[in-house]
Amino acid sequence: MIINSSLHRIIKPIWYYSLKVENYKHNYWIDYRKIKPEYLRVLDIENFYNSKNAYSYDLAYQLWHKGVIDCDDGILLKIEIEEVSSLHDQYVFIRRMFKPGWIYYSFILRFLFMKVSLKEIKVLFHTRFIKKINLNKPIYKYKDYDLFQSKLAIEKRLISIIIPTLNRYKYLHDALLNLENQTYKNFEVIIVDQSDNFNQDFYNNYELDIKLIYQKNKALWQARNSAVKKARGEYFLFFDDDSQVDSNWVLEHLKCLEYFNADISAGVSKSKIGSPIPAHYNYFRWADQLDTGNVLIKREVFKICGLFDTQFEGMRMGDGEFGLRAYLKGFKSINNHKAKRLHLKISFGGLREMGSWDGIRSTRLLQPIPIPSIIYFFRKYWGTQKTILFLLQVIPLSLSPYHLKGKLNGYLLSLLILFFTFPLVFIQLYKSWSLAKKMLDEGESIEIFR
Repeated sequence: MIINSSLHRIIKPIWYYSLKVENYKHNYWIDYRKIKPEYLRVLDIENFYNSKNAYSYDLAYQLWHKGVIDCDDGILLKIEIEEVSSLHDQYVFIRRMFKPGWIYYSFILRFLFMKVSLKEIKVLFHTRFIKKINLNKPIYKYKDYDLFQSKLAIEKRLISIIIPTLNRYKYLHDALLNLENQTYKNFEVIIVDQSDNFNQDFYNNYELDIKLIYQKNKALWQARNSAVKKARGEYFLFFDDDSQVDSNWVLEHLKCLEYFNADISAGVSKSKIGSPIPAHYNYFRWADQLDTGNVLIKREVFKICGLFDTQFEGMRMGDGEFGLRAYLKGFKSINNHKAKRLHLKISFGGLREMGSWDGIRSTRLLQPIPIPSIIYFFRKYWGTQKTILFLLQVIPLSLSPYHLKGKLNGYLLSLLILFFTFPLVFIQLYKSWSLAKKMLDEGESIEIFR
């Protein structure tokens, strides 16, 4: 089941789940008729739709967001977009699932492109009473999870923890102390050190099985690829040098993988700088992100998908692209709120010395925005049109200060700034688009992993 309506494309143009998976091994979309009544009762099941299939899609979408994973006797819903494409049903769905502002954003955009009819104006008016529902409230508690005994942990499966580092010995020290204190002990630590003043003796002070790789050139994705090729473990746990984790971090990743029979345990990150953890990342659910600062991945995933794309070298989104690749191959990825890390986001070292602080926000006057890797990634998988829709959303909003993100005064300020700086923004976008096109022309750089 894939929603691909005109309104949904405008609001979520680059969503993982708008793309078709090669071979489903599990159910993302659960038939609500197979759900236990006590869970069904906590859903908003009022039927404002004209078609039964649109109603079914609504409930399946709710179940997906509320953390239902492979329900017993669940079946993969076969709902094609043609069956839920009426304007009325589209407007009902968007009003129920998204903030009110998105309705008017979609309407205005369609109006500008002359796709709005009198019928659509009537639908917009007639659906005005429909309120947004809360999608970020889980209905499955997985009550037996805390008591679950992991056989993988009992069998002491070998895990390879992979850490690229660059000029951050002070913070890497704290990260390694965190690993020394883990309750699960059967792991090796593979460190790819790219520091200017490489200090091999630094690694002699830890009671850890450390495999050290010195890499002269500063290349993050090459570093992670080199570590993967050297790793002996059945599972690869990616970590950052400016991170802190609790003593049960490794165990919680391994436990999640086994409990959900998953291929990827996508941990969540709380940043010392920036926004708090989004509400929908605070419970078990299907993962729509992959962060190489906190994720456990089966070796098999790399064998099927290949290594990280080094076209992203010096830039961001290499982990997001890999996560999408894994999704398209049918691998199961679970958002694991039990495996948290504190991301310090140190202002020096690491990727800070290879690229910009933020992928969208410019730090220099004529810097390409967004960074070309973002456009490369989105055009590669979603095409030019949806990439443009994405840019229409994020570029204007990136012009206001970060602390105003998601706030009405932030939106208004962004539009005001865009009005006065449009020529400059256009030049920045053009530069990024041109560099991304060059990357696309060169093609992906993904090494096969055996």
